[in-house]
Amino acid sequence: MALKLVKCERKYERQIVEMLEEWTEYNKNHDDVNKTPWAIFKNDYHDFDYYMHNLEYAYPRDGKVPDSVFFLYDDMEDIMIGAINIRHYLNENLINSGHIGDGIRPSQRRKGYGTKMIAMSLEKCKELNIDRVLMVCDKTNIGSAKTIINNGGILENEIEEDGHIYQRYWIDNH
Repeated sequence: MALKLVKCERKYERQIVEMLEEWTEYNKNHDDVNKTPWAIFKNDYHDFDYYMHNLEYAYPRDGKVPDSVFFLYDDMEDIMIGAINIRHYLNENLINSGHIGDGIRPSQRRKGYGTKMIAMSLEKCKELNIDRVLMVCDKTNIGSAKTIINNGGILENEIEEDGHIYQRYWIDNH
């Protein structure tokens, strides 16, 4: 297994689309719908050129901040395993969402990929000079909490929003 974080490029179109199709189908048939990271679901991937060119925000707008999106690629298996969205800084809208949104495609969950992907994303955060990284997860999502804790996350607090309890973790990223 040779994992790496890659940007959305034409050469990965098949792998990205296969991942998104699996994820979308899963979400249609399960109560535990997961559209995290939101960035990879905000646009229709069927128009891949549009999808590729509108995946990230280069400049702040509409309450959004500049961000970077990466896909976790296993080049030995030639498969996209998951994706992360790194917000370059936090604003008022993101203080309860965090710097990193992450997700693993349904067929690859519970295999340790989340912990590895977060570790790799923390290196990308260092490149962006993000020294303290906020990650947030639903309190009921034990797997997500474990991946954050495995990467040095320290629980700051829990917040309630729309009937859900979210946990806010900080990771010292020096």
